[in-house]
Parts: sequence; structure tokens; C-alpha cells
Amino acid sequence: MRLFVYGYGFAGRALATRLAAKGWSISATYLDEATAAQMAADGIDPVPALDKEAVAARLADTQAILITTPPGPEGCPALQVLVPALATAGAFPDWIGYLSTTGVYGDRRGGWVFEDSRLAAQSLEGARRVAAERDWLEVGRGMGLTVTIHRLPGIYGPGRSAFDRLRAGRARRVAAPEHLFSRIHVDDLAAGLEASIAKPRAGGIYNLCDDEPASNSDVFAHAAGLIGLPVPPEEPLDLEALPPQARRFYTETKRVSNARAKAELGWRPAYPTYREGLAAILAGER
Repeated sequence: MRLFVYGYGFAGRALATRLAAKGWSISATYLDEATAAQMAADGIDPVPALDKEAVAARLADTQAILITTPPGPEGCPALQVLVPALATAGAFPDWIGYLSTTGVYGDRRGGWVFEDSRLAAQSLEGARRVAAERDWLEVGRGMGLTVTIHRLPGIYGPGRSAFDRLRAGRARRVAAPEHLFSRIHVDDLAAGLEASIAKPRAGGIYNLCDDEPASNSDVFAHAAGLIGLPVPPEEPLDLEALPPQARRFYTETKRVSNARAKAELGWRPAYPTYREGLAAILAGER
């Protein structure tokens, strides 16, 4: 079995590691030679991201494709490479997974959203994700391929968690108790993708997130207590003083349901809340 990852980052690496341990071969794209060298050292077959011939050669015997790259002004960069490469190779993988974002739902004032909820992206990035989802689903229908969409909240894990921000002095607790958002541990994300690969459904859309939406303020306070650091004081919410990305974050609040992924894929998060996830990260450091 072979997995092809277009965009070998935090999420792609987690799935590759999980499947490699079960005997899968992994190919993934790169943009610079330093990244390619590191991938080769990790046992990953590196492929130039823009070399359609090299990509087509790998796709000929690939069972699963994961796309993690964010869309730009011209749409999803992976689509522009993979679609002609799939056609050239005459490839029909069992599963193509596109990683999207729960930002496609926009602001729901703390309400719950489900996969069939109306899409109401409020940012340019969210609107581009909506378009990329649509484009990939159309590719699936037009080429007879099993394309699935996975909408993700904030991803955390070892090396990318509240602990790292606290230790670096970059943690900010904003006084916004009604601002709740979902998150997912990177290992739970990889497990959800593996479950989707095992039960591919053309046009399937899944929210992959934990069970308990929570505020950033609560997460940082809990994390600080676990590692014995002072809890950063809460700051009043001042949207105009925040950088653009943080401003977008605090203007949207929603609770994301993972019920469909549980029901259809048989997936359950090993870390159902940030408390279990942070405890596991800390245990791994010791």
C-alpha cells in the first residue's frame, strides 16, 4: 500500500508515520532540497511538488492521496498538479482526502455546526477553502474518484501546543469567555484519516475535532498549571489591537460536531478534550 502526500507538514507527517508503522510506503512532495533531504532521512520518498511527470509516476501505484496545502488566489495548488498527473498515470486511487477548515462555517455565535450546515465563510482564507472543497468534489464526480473532505479546527500536538507558547512567553489569555472553539490532537487527526481510508465514501465530508469546545484562556490556564508556570493574566478583548489573523479568530465562535465521523467511520478521539491531549504531550516529554 502506498500513500502520496501533497504538502508534507504537521498533519501529513502524522498520517505518514501512522501508516508507515503498518507497512505502507510513503511518497510526499517538497519545495526545497533541504526538506527533501530530511524527508529521505525519515524514510519518505521525496517528490518535487511541481514536477507533474514525477508525481504521475508515483500515482500509478498509489492507493491513497492526502492533500494538505492551503489554496491561494489561483485555487488549490495541488489540484493543478494532481489532476493532470492522475490523468497521465491513468490512476484510480481508492481514496483522496482534502484537508479543509471549520472556518468554512463562519461565525455561529457559539452554536453547533454539522457537515450539512450552511457554509458562510467570513474570511478570504475561508472562502478559498470553500472553493477548493467544491473544486475537489467536482473532480471526484468528473473523474469517478473517491474524494473526501475533512474539516479541521486548530491542530495541536508535540512541538505545537499551549506548552510551547507558554515557555516562549507568547501565550496570551484574552478575556472572551463566550468565545469557544474546537481543536484536535494531531494523532487523533491521523487516526481519523486512517479510518476514512479504511471506509472510503465518495463525496464524504467529515468534521474531525475533539468532544469539548473550549476557550483559549481556559486551555492556557490549564497548561500553565501542568508545567508549573504562572498563569498569564487575562487581557481585555480589543479586536482593533489584534493582528489580522488573531482578529479573525476572535470574530468567529462555534461548536463543531464530530458525530458523523464517529457514526460513519467508527472513529473516536483518543484525546476527547484538551486536558487529555496536553497530559499526553507532557508525558511524552518526560
